[in-house]
Amino acid sequence: MTTVQDLRALYHLAFAPIRGRTHAERLESFYQKQARHYDDSRARLLQGRAELYAALPVPQDGVWIEFGGGTGANLERLGESLRRLRRVYVVDLSPSLLAVAQQRIRDRGWTNVVTVEADATTFSPPEGQADVVTFSYSLTMIPHWFAAVDQAERLLRPGGHVGVVDFYVSKKHPMDGWNRHGWWTRTFWPTWFSFDNVHPSPDHIPYLHHRFAAVRFTEARARLPWLPLARTPYYWFVGQQRGGS
Repeated sequence: MTTVQDLRALYHLAFAPIRGRTHAERLESFYQKQARHYDDSRARLLQGRAELYAALPVPQDGVWIEFGGGTGANLERLGESLRRLRRVYVVDLSPSLLAVAQQRIRDRGWTNVVTVEADATTFSPPEGQADVVTFSYSLTMIPHWFAAVDQAERLLRPGGHVGVVDFYVSKKHPMDGWNRHGWWTRTFWPTWFSFDNVHPSPDHIPYLHHRFAAVRFTEARARLPWLPLARTPYYWFVGQQRGGS
């Protein structure tokens, strides 16, 4: 990215006003003017996505749902294996981001990928169930994120997989073996991100472990392009629907 693009991204993240009475209106207000440059502006900020998508199975003739799928850029990480899937649903509430996804679908010739403007807490595919459900930096932007996780659990076939990567902060007293963040980290990052209606939570990780059998789980920190001394915590999680193998 150029310096001008960096400054434009920083403006939208830190200073651009977000308007709207509903969650969908606020999302569109946030993304409308940055949709075309979204993928470039987030490439260095949103870490862990490559590792998550490399760890997820791509079942033959499977159904994959991307909740908060935005521009559909994450599907690029699946490479040619994307064509093994019967159907992929890119679900989002921002028409501006979905317009970019639709152009990507046309450019790549992805005949098995469709976009859906819908709520992650209520969307169900025509097939009724899915083999893989993913959330890439979207749970922190879903007000009723727990309902979205519950919906993913309901939709997954026995043995199906969920993949999540996102920002977070730890609980003050996390489970043994999990990272413990200090007071400053637990306080600063939720405050910083909340200006963009992004809400890193100490409850994502425990709830995901509660709802799914953990397959892979990693906690790490990412460098922010505009705050070189800062490291924001993120995690990625692969879980499996209980009742299958």
